[in-house]
Amino acid sequence: MNRPPGVEFHTFTIVGRCDRTGMFGVATATRSLAVGARVPHVKSQTGAIAIMAIADPRLGTAALQFLEQGYKAPTVIDQLVAMDPYAEYRQLGVIDDDGFAAARTGKMNRDYAGHHVGDSYIALGNVLVGEHVLDAIEEGFLTDPSDDLEGRLMCALEFGRDAGGQHGGQQSAALLVCDTKPFPRVDLRVDVHEEPVGELRRVFDVFRPAIPYYSLRLVDARVPPLDRWLEKNLGE
Repeated sequence: MNRPPGVEFHTFTIVGRCDRTGMFGVATATRSLAVGARVPHVKSQTGAIAIMAIADPRLGTAALQFLEQGYKAPTVIDQLVAMDPYAEYRQLGVIDDDGFAAARTGKMNRDYAGHHVGDSYIALGNVLVGEHVLDAIEEGFLTDPSDDLEGRLMCALEFGRDAGGQHGGQQSAALLVCDTKPFPRVDLRVDVHEEPVGELRRVFDVFRPAIPYYSLRLVDARVPPLDRWLEKNLGE
């Protein structure tokens, strides 16, 4: 049997939208390399998508285009399936600008594979050690609704890892979040690491205090260098 086009990702992922701020994001971890290059697709004021299993990033581009044309998440899933002869090898998750969420796990995904769809979020994965990993991802995402979206997504990914993640462990992880600006608020990747979720947490904790700094620098080029700004504003 011919293999479908794409790179195989044995993956667990959280796709989310913050109803309070309108931010969209995806956090994901996998056994394969450089998951951030293929699985997460997010666009400001448009939506968030995860393309998984035999991941074909062209489907992510198409999904964002469908969302921009006004299609809602369930219809976007239908459109992707209709255009893809290898749909049963894919795992898809889509959240639109109204917070509607939809997902599909193709029949050729390896066990355990499945998805949980909630209010403005999707937990999904394949080649997992069990469905309890999805339960843990949900629990992590819902732990602190007052937190910024990137914090909630990061927490969900850690809960999924701590529940066992996928067979064979992980080698790469990524966190991608967009707010109202036409570029990512957070775009962090660990392309290869023996414990990528832990490394992503380390990088995220370093980067997180700088998020308002980079927003400020957009409107005022006179802001001081980051280290001086952090020292003045955060005492670091």
